[in-house]
Amino acid sequence: MVKRAQTIFLITSETFLLAVILALSCINSSAQCTVKQADLPAAPELLGFHLGMTKAEVKTRVPQTVFGKTDSFGVSKTTINPYFDPNIDKTKFENVRSVSLDLLDEHVTSIWIGFDENFKASTADDFVKLISESLHIPGTWSDWKSRGRQIRCADFQLIVTTVARGPSFRIMDTAADETVAARRLAKEEEQEALEAVKTESEEVVADKTAKIFYTPNCPAAKNVGDTNKVIFKTQMEAEKAGFKLSPDCQ
Repeated sequence: MVKRAQTIFLITSETFLLAVILALSCINSSAQCTVKQADLPAAPELLGFHLGMTKAEVKTRVPQTVFGKTDSFGVSKTTINPYFDPNIDKTKFENVRSVSLDLLDEHVTSIWIGFDENFKASTADDFVKLISESLHIPGTWSDWKSRGRQIRCADFQLIVTTVARGPSFRIMDTAADETVAARRLAKEEEQEALEAVKTESEEVVADKTAKIFYTPNCPAAKNVGDTNKVIFKTQMEAEKAGFKLSPDCQ
């Protein structure tokens, strides 16, 4: 009877644990947003802008748009201020303070829209409900910084906060951020490689008595007397000759 009771207890415990795991799995699944950029509708809160639109399409939407210089990574930016530019049709931007766009390779990768205090959704939570319905975004939003909310979907991120008593909304292409980061890293590695080649290719001073050599920019090289001085074309050449780098240069 005792063994049978133990067996029943183990089966019951395993069944309960499996039920808990399945429940948590369902919760996590429902909390995730799997929507892709391509599936997003033209929400009125986006004011006719969308991720992936070209510079030409932005200019068609707002002819007064002036883009900043594109940097070496392919990034450019612009900010549209409807109430500071008398040539912009303000009826298209009611209750809008500013629209900031980031572009990569001449395509929009980030849209940041700031609304004023008269916008119909005045708090971050109210705007989250509004934009979730407009963009058909399922899932649970999480806290962002002190007063904001955010949600990550398949290939984009949404952030909502409040600025000067008005809601501020940003949608970003997460893959574009990764592309820029990769380009920056590649540029840094390229510069480091060039510096290494430059250093290796410069002549180095060595002390034939101490059997040490000095890097081109090492001040201690000036202390080597003419009788002990020997010049190598590269650091590699000095190392092959049995010389070691001076501790003063490390």
